[in-house]
Amino acid sequence: MADTPEEILKDMKKYWRIGWILLGCTVLTVVVAEITPSITIGLGIATAKAGLVALIFMHLDHEKSLIYKVLLYTVFFAIGLMFLTLLALYDPIIAPSSRSY
Repeated sequence: MADTPEEILKDMKKYWRIGWILLGCTVLTVVVAEITPSITIGLGIATAKAGLVALIFMHLDHEKSLIYKVLLYTVFFAIGLMFLTLLALYDPIIAPSSRSY
């Protein structure tokens, strides 16, 4: 926490700078979407924005390495769930045919 007015102003300048960067990234996302509708590029920009928000506004830049391990496991878990969803889309369960014997 900031104790002096100078430290508060320094932090406010940092927050405003990050806010402008996030606004610029939002504009960049819109421009990229208009030029080439690529989900990969859009998700890359969104990931960078989420990282900035987590590091600066949620103060994760001052955390210990344990939080990063938990976040890394969360990312792997989410990727695994997406993989399972895509696997189910490409290999659907088909009900057995109704034959009378």
